[in-house]
Amino acid sequence: MDSEELLAQLADIKLPEAVSWWPPAPGWWLLLLLALGLTYLALQAYRRARARKLLLRSALAELQRSALEANDALSQLNAINSVLRRVALFHYDAHQVAGLSGQSWAEFLRDTDGAPAMSDELFTAFALGRFQRSVSIDENELAEFARHWVSLQYRSTTNQERT
Repeated sequence: MDSEELLAQLADIKLPEAVSWWPPAPGWWLLLLLALGLTYLALQAYRRARARKLLLRSALAELQRSALEANDALSQLNAINSVLRRVALFHYDAHQVAGLSGQSWAEFLRDTDGAPAMSDELFTAFALGRFQRSVSIDENELAEFARHWVSLQYRSTTNQERT
């Protein structure tokens, strides 16, 4: 027997069928579920952050509008005070904030987590200003305090989240 005859007796090599991509292995299903879950959580976080940002813009616009429309320091104080109270009612427990007035309201504004330093003049204005015929405060300092306080409330994660 020569080598030609021996080679003729050999059968062709049969290759196995190609591995199908469907159905994927269980690890791919888990990876898909993980990706979908993370995408959902990211979208929810984005939605909450966007809503918080829109509320912050609205509150800051209201503060600016109240500062521009005020005729004197007392009317500006009262207008800003009402905006601050609405922001506080949104972010904190209504039972905690709704009953505050005078000295306790001023202490709440001063002691709120992360609140900017409040001067004694502003503290007195928030505590007694609504009951006075006129107040003498630095209107720019009042506007800056209010803007900073409102911004902190919308950026703080310690406050109650409303969705």
